[in-house]
Amino acid sequence: MFKSGFVTIIGEPNVGKSTLLNKILKQKIAIVSNKPQTTRNVFSGIYNDEDSQVIFMDTPGIHKAKTKLGKYMSSAAISTAKSVDLVLFLINAYDDVLDDNLGILKQLESVKTPVFLIINKVDTIKDVDRLRVAIDAYKKAFKFKGVFAISALRGDNVDKLIDDIKGELVEGPKFYPEGEISDRPETFLIQEFIREKILEVTHEEVPHSVMVYIEQFKEKKKIVNIMATIVVERKSQKGIIIGKAGRMLKTIGSNARKDIEELLRKQVYLELFVKVEADWRNREYYLKNYGYKPDQNE
Repeated sequence: MFKSGFVTIIGEPNVGKSTLLNKILKQKIAIVSNKPQTTRNVFSGIYNDEDSQVIFMDTPGIHKAKTKLGKYMSSAAISTAKSVDLVLFLINAYDDVLDDNLGILKQLESVKTPVFLIINKVDTIKDVDRLRVAIDAYKKAFKFKGVFAISALRGDNVDKLIDDIKGELVEGPKFYPEGEISDRPETFLIQEFIREKILEVTHEEVPHSVMVYIEQFKEKKKIVNIMATIVVERKSQKGIIIGKAGRMLKTIGSNARKDIEELLRKQVYLELFVKVEADWRNREYYLKNYGYKPDQNE
């Protein structure tokens, strides 16, 4: 019997959602950093084996938003729970009981989808008793279908989790052809890889103010020519990203090109530009143009 279904991964920022998706797929498609709100869009990674196809939805961290972009990100994440077969709710193993997590569970009460509680980063835990107290509090607040302790980074118990996920799915078709790794085009993944490298080398407000989009993508027999624009909100941020004599921009491009070449399996020529669009995160025109779709009521 061939099984298939949709699974969403939700939780606060920086709980390891994207790391888990990459580990499940055994390939990097989701960007990862220690900066909050690294993941901005809901997008899917496609897991295939001989008897199943599971579409895993990576989501932005659910948080108290201060911008229209932030509101879109949180609402988009929680809304995925209504349209999937299973929800993976991730928490950090080293955290005490958090009001924000209890708030997320409150929102899930109206959703009929089964929920697995996933305690991530168990490799960091020394105080097991404290962890048990936190787990008991969450189990008291919500009726989970299952509870799992994993390390997404190291891969501890991830294979067992996949088996239990498949156990929740029913017989179904292949939704995507063999070889597909995401529901998003390669250009989307490339934009994200570039943004990840910016997150790695910038600090304070710069990472949150950055957007990347592809201006040109030309694929030839042996090389792919890509032209991308980095959008920031202030002139000072543009100066930071370009760096002295263009060195920062060169580093970003060089680091991103390695991931892009691994994705495309071709040599890549990457050209980057930087421009300023003031307060784009609060302007619907730019949010829509850059691929975000805020609620019309906001």
